[in-house]
Amino acid sequence: MSYCASRFHTVRRRTVEVMVGGVGVGGTHPVRIQSMTTSDTQDIAATVKQSIALAEVGCEIVRITAPNAAAARCLKDIRAQFSVAGFGHIPLVADIHFLPSAAMEAVEHVEKVRVNPGNYADKKKFAVKEYTDADYDRELERLHESFSPLVLRAKELGRSLRIGTNHGSLSDRIMNRYGDTPLGMVESALEFLRIARRHDYHALILSMKSSNPKVMIQAYRLLVERMDREDMHYPLHLGVTEAGDGEDGRIKSAIGIGSLLLDGLGDTIRVSLTEDSVYEIPVARAIADKAMSLWNTAPASPANVRNTNIGRDSIDPYHFTRRETAVLKFSDKCTVGPEQPPRVIVRTTLPGLADAAAALAAPKLKDTPAEGLLVPITSPGDLAALCEALARTSLPVDFLALELGATLTPDVLQPLLALSKGRVLLVRRFEAGETDQFTAFAELVRRHGHFLAAETAPEHFAAYAAAVRQLGDANLLFTLSNPDPTTGHSIGSYRRLLENLRAAGSKAPVWIRNTSATALRGENSFLSKLLEASFLTGSLLCDGLGDLVSIETEADPARAAKLAYNVLQGAGARISKTEFVACPSCGRTLFDLLTTTQRIRAQTGHLKGVKIAIMGCIVNGPGEMADADFGYVGGAPGKINLYVGKNCVQYNLPQAEADARLIALIREHGKWAEPEPHQLTNA
Repeated sequence: MSYCASRFHTVRRRTVEVMVGGVGVGGTHPVRIQSMTTSDTQDIAATVKQSIALAEVGCEIVRITAPNAAAARCLKDIRAQFSVAGFGHIPLVADIHFLPSAAMEAVEHVEKVRVNPGNYADKKKFAVKEYTDADYDRELERLHESFSPLVLRAKELGRSLRIGTNHGSLSDRIMNRYGDTPLGMVESALEFLRIARRHDYHALILSMKSSNPKVMIQAYRLLVERMDREDMHYPLHLGVTEAGDGEDGRIKSAIGIGSLLLDGLGDTIRVSLTEDSVYEIPVARAIADKAMSLWNTAPASPANVRNTNIGRDSIDPYHFTRRETAVLKFSDKCTVGPEQPPRVIVRTTLPGLADAAAALAAPKLKDTPAEGLLVPITSPGDLAALCEALARTSLPVDFLALELGATLTPDVLQPLLALSKGRVLLVRRFEAGETDQFTAFAELVRRHGHFLAAETAPEHFAAYAAAVRQLGDANLLFTLSNPDPTTGHSIGSYRRLLENLRAAGSKAPVWIRNTSATALRGENSFLSKLLEASFLTGSLLCDGLGDLVSIETEADPARAAKLAYNVLQGAGARISKTEFVACPSCGRTLFDLLTTTQRIRAQTGHLKGVKIAIMGCIVNGPGEMADADFGYVGGAPGKINLYVGKNCVQYNLPQAEADARLIALIREHGKWAEPEPHQLTNA
């Protein structure tokens, strides 16, 4: 079985409708946008004010933490005052982690309750224990006794529930049997789902959140596959937890949420940013609009897609494996292949070549260098102008890529390639019936030691398969310059290309080109470009596909290089700076997350390859940051606990001292480096 109807078209997954108050989720409803207040829930006025602010910017469902019964009781007045203010149609959700008593109070007052199955009725101790089947059954019976009262009361009152699994808070029982894996996340949710179904209760929404987009994507896919086996079709709440702030937080969220929505999965979303929560809404809205625009133009039904015989591909969607490719050496410093990180190409115009070269040589790009420079040339005149420009311009890149117009023939290009001092990548689109031209270009680059990036529409590839087999993989790579983002699935177009290469026996590398930034909500904004690049490049990288990347919608080549590296880092494909795991604020947070994250980033953001977690409280902290090198966690008001991995090594430090102690801890473990001048400038 598979988690979606097709990996080549966007076909929305069929779900049951779940009503959250008067707001429908799943079924035929649009993707619902939600967020969370950050105030102390017991400060009723502040929480109502934040709820109103969220509703006014388009938040359709508002979540509020209820860490204890006292906070849960405040939800009664919050609900009443929110309704009096004119927002009775906006449902409220209580966020519960540890206490069934808080959940039982909250369900009386709000339209939905979220429970974390790793924390609800469990205490995480990171204990190592072998569970016999009998032990495990007893644990499940204990869960049944703890969770059933909430299910029965929710059913009686007409409330909905979200079973919200977090990668960072799996129970010791799950960890010992399934490990810290997507399968463990799924099993954690299924334990609670089965309890609810035993009571014939079905107003359920499920989530599988992680700060790692790869893990999050795999967990949601696996959850759907497991539910489909049992003919269960509950809606999904999508989110990347602890995504962070700024560009990085938006990229991580777009990679995880966008990848799933473009495969038809997801019914309500939250973009979790370490910022004021009102800033989450426009990002979530843009992501949802992009996905729904594809749903509107997708094939009519999953059956129609399956009948085209292209519903599946060879990628294992539940486990990450990088595609094995041939090795191409562009320079002594730049090799493309399975043991190498994806390489970054930026685009410029022929008149802008000198300016682009100067911009790319700037010291601030030392850690995020453009390795290839793409220049379009359409005529012999352009070619002559390029040769003249290269004679007086030194390019700070490893290779030059030339995007060729259809009139440029191998004969015209041969003198340039014969005299070129560096490797050149010719980029050309081959239409149906141009197999002879394809062979001629491939033989040209092979003769002179250069490379060809070939493009042909996936539906035309069969005509080229014989030539690809005959030529082999040396000097060849493949790309798509403009996968149609309006009538198809751009990710699916690349998947089809990879399947075509596999069928032809080719291990040629693949270049992911972001050449079309579809306006989101009518704007050709930087956010549009960022989201499009995250959807396409991030999703493919999380499936182990892609050896070169370019973001050609950004005119500034230096900015395009930085954005490409940020997408690579968000997908875990290439690390160029410190990795931060930073949770969004909520009523449990014990310090100002936004200013603290910015302050720590300014001091440590130059530590390439170091992962630092900044967590407002201990609910998800120790687990979500288990793969972080160091953790900075709120332990009590004004007090910070410092972690190495998941082990707390310093307790209750005054916050004024915690930054310095964190840096000292990084030094003690041999991971500190002094920032270089260009890194101080960037900070």
